[in-house]
Amino acid sequence: MEKHGVEKMVGKRTIRFYLLAYFSLNLCMLSVRSQTGEVLEKMLSRAKQFDLKTPYKPLPGDPLSYHAAGYAKIMCSAVFITGLSPEFAAEHVGYFTAPYSERSKLSKPMIDYVKKTVSIKLPNGVMRTAVYTGGQGCVCYPEGKDTLFFKPENIIRSLPDADATPWPMGDVLPVSKLPMEIDMDKVRRAVDSAFSAEEAHTAAFVVTYKGRIIGERYAAGITKNTRLESWSMGKSLSATIMGVLIQQGVYSLEQPAPIPQWQGKGDGRAKIKIKDIMHMSSGLYCRAPLDPDFDSSLGYEQHKYLYTGGVNSFEYAASLPQQWPPNTVGRYRNCDPVLINYLNRLGIESLGKDYHSFPQRALFDKLGIRSMVMETDPYGNFLTQGYELASARDWARLGNLYLQDGVWQGERILPIGFTTFVSTLAEPWVEDGRPIYGGLFWINGDGAYPIPRDAYMMLGAGGQYVTMIPSHDLVIVRLGHFKGSVNGDDKRTLGKAYTLLMQAVPEFKK
Repeated sequence: MEKHGVEKMVGKRTIRFYLLAYFSLNLCMLSVRSQTGEVLEKMLSRAKQFDLKTPYKPLPGDPLSYHAAGYAKIMCSAVFITGLSPEFAAEHVGYFTAPYSERSKLSKPMIDYVKKTVSIKLPNGVMRTAVYTGGQGCVCYPEGKDTLFFKPENIIRSLPDADATPWPMGDVLPVSKLPMEIDMDKVRRAVDSAFSAEEAHTAAFVVTYKGRIIGERYAAGITKNTRLESWSMGKSLSATIMGVLIQQGVYSLEQPAPIPQWQGKGDGRAKIKIKDIMHMSSGLYCRAPLDPDFDSSLGYEQHKYLYTGGVNSFEYAASLPQQWPPNTVGRYRNCDPVLINYLNRLGIESLGKDYHSFPQRALFDKLGIRSMVMETDPYGNFLTQGYELASARDWARLGNLYLQDGVWQGERILPIGFTTFVSTLAEPWVEDGRPIYGGLFWINGDGAYPIPRDAYMMLGAGGQYVTMIPSHDLVIVRLGHFKGSVNGDDKRTLGKAYTLLMQAVPEFKK
């Protein structure tokens, strides 16, 4: 587990360290009250009850090399996509894959503005390099390589000029008066609250009511078009692309996931359904920092390896063995969204469509989204379990697709019932005493946030939030630089904004 500075979590199987893990990564944003010893004991007891006694196989290689790969990639994206200075990026962005305690062992980033690469040298002389590819963002070469195993392609956006097109398909906002029922003074105060502490490093804040922007602000140097780190909000994006494929008749949630590697005789993984993977309850053995019994003494974890390993992430995730039967235990592990992305690729290619451009053509063009960059592994597989960047307005557009039940300007993009599925609590998580997760979306089921319990969210490390509140017809987007989440300043300022917005916008009456 990581914290700013030289602090680093060590393997301790205690409630205290388990709680700190949740807060330091800022992924699940749970309240202390939901993490009692009783809940923890229930989680561990249930996991033991279903345990298939699968032996753990440690990862190969030098963990410091993986940290270097993560550092190079994050710096590459920050400099060449977001447009941050190297000095600011190194201090503020992306500690998740390369904490300060590990960066101190590595060289300073070496940036080549001609080749558009960022390289990090290990003490043993090994170099890890990430390259800006254009349409697929920044990709880290495998260790010892300087080539990729796919041909990057530019993404063509079939959209008119945003500055000449009305919102939501463009960026021209209406000049008509806002609805009378909104207390705009409190809306303005809410927006200001998100920026009230400099140490929170809020970069962008956008509020929409009934699809219309009613509040918006950006930090110095950030604009409505700036692509910002989004991290695990991309898991919800992966779910959305799956929803598009379900709407097009490629898959159903109830079917066993047609992962080719699972189709051998007697392979228990063949029983894992697509909805199980969406619920983060596939049962695959993929050690992750948010596991309640996480022990860092076992070495580098697969959860991060799926970002930094430089391998074919789809092949690797599909090769993982079962730790539990499907739909029994809920765990926040990257293998599941990676496998959804694998299914997405298989489904897109089964339609005869181009894999890399499909999300733009089948989803983003329809919503007016122009900024989204979905990054890949060296084999061209999308790593949108956390490697994607987009503007706050574009995340707001995606949030409004969900508030509109998957329909956009009269066209059904997501199937009937899909938004209900992703925003409904997953049974294995509820059985664990954690009513907080749905279908690759977080849910305010434990009331940890000062917003209604019907709220559901796309969340990402470092203080990234897209919050949908159906009962108030609100979408709230908060993006920030990772450093602002280290001491919880992002949550503190957002909590104030949430509270004011609940007062400012009346509950929606059906």
